Amino acid sequence: MVSLSVLLLVFGGAAGCTDSTHNQEKAVTVKAGNVTPPASKEEKTTPSQVPAADPAPDLAPDSTADSAPDPAPSTAEVPLTTPDPKLPKRDPQSAPLDVFQQSKQLGRGVNLGNALEAPVEGQWGVTLEESYFKTIKDAGFETVRVPIKWSGHADANAPYAIEAAFFDRIDWVLGQALKQGLNVVLDMHGYDEFNANADEQEPRFLALWKQISARYKELPGNVYYELANEPNGSLTWSKWNKMLNKALDTVRSEDQWHTVIIDSANWSNYAALVSLDIPDNEHNVIVSFHYYDPFLFTHQGANWVGPENGTTGVVWPGPPAQKVEPVDAAKQVQWANDWFDAYNTQPAESNPAGPHAIAEAFDKAESWVKENKRPIWLGEFGAYSNADMASRARWTSFVREQAEKHGFGWSYWEFCAGFGVYDPSANAYRKELLDALIPAK
Repeated sequence: MVSLSVLLLVFGGAAGCTDSTHNQEKAVTVKAGNVTPPASKEEKTTPSQVPAADPAPDLAPDSTADSAPDPAPSTAEVPLTTPDPKLPKRDPQSAPLDVFQQSKQLGRGVNLGNALEAPVEGQWGVTLEESYFKTIKDAGFETVRVPIKWSGHADANAPYAIEAAFFDRIDWVLGQALKQGLNVVLDMHGYDEFNANADEQEPRFLALWKQISARYKELPGNVYYELANEPNGSLTWSKWNKMLNKALDTVRSEDQWHTVIIDSANWSNYAALVSLDIPDNEHNVIVSFHYYDPFLFTHQGANWVGPENGTTGVVWPGPPAQKVEPVDAAKQVQWANDWFDAYNTQPAESNPAGPHAIAEAFDKAESWVKENKRPIWLGEFGAYSNADMASRARWTSFVREQAEKHGFGWSYWEFCAGFGVYDPSANAYRKELLDALIPAK
């Protein structure tokens, strides 16, 4: 994700989750999963640049894609390590994994956000605790997606060694999750330098994945690798295709067995699925997209996105019973102003904050699945706490229902921070959100 010029509010080494009105992960990175791609060749750097229309992703050639990066470090130069020996191991003679079964296995999940993708765990108010994993399992979740800022814990220069202590911490997370029978997605998250200059960072990106895949290649099949969260910035669709192919080659040089998850370009936008180019001979891959539409609802009043998102009181679904007056900053941005005009006036069946828009997006994703014969996973979706709880629950329930209707596993953003399904101050789930995600049988 791309860093924004905002101040980071730092929490001192707090244990557990610190519930606050700010979502610290998003205070420095845009959570723009499905804001609409722009119509020009320029890929967006913040949601404020995104129009209200939903054009297909630009498929024009990328003039920068063929610039020659520095050569990646050789196998001998990259330090390869082994994990905690207490972690469970797969049978070395295990049969190849069925990727559609792997996708189905992901089921219902939750992101452990604001913890290990912070510069230092705890700095954004969340430190993972052993009890969380049982709490997650007992609620009915089957998967934890673990956003990890690997780049913040590795040398900046070759051979780009990942800190031993940080690897040990990831081993602990894996151990706790696997002990509870949870699937684990190890997600490379918050690699801002890679998004900003993919060519320059390519050797480091590949060296990180070589170390990760070498260390965890003997773990069970319910551990997954996610190559990069929300590719954006310099990672245009064509550049991302080149990078993901090189990353797949790197992972497969160490680990031919585990399932790899690949995000679509343009912030993991469903509309960018059509631009993905995955090798035909790579069958053990799940594709992922994120969903946060309508962004002016899900991120209303959030202080880490553009000021045009400052209008609060946006309910879902639209239209509202009483007109919502947008803030001046929204009126000055054409796509936001147009969105509010439609939101306040159009009936439910055509309202931009209506169920139909979500259903259409998921229909498009399913069409991609049928055409490409690859499974899809909804890696993130959620609505920030500035929205009223009833609207958050309705939206969350509808998105979850659409994912399940189309056969997609999902992972809610996130466990116990600004979007959290769990209230750390009460040591209890927020019932409305939990019921929206895991309805009572």
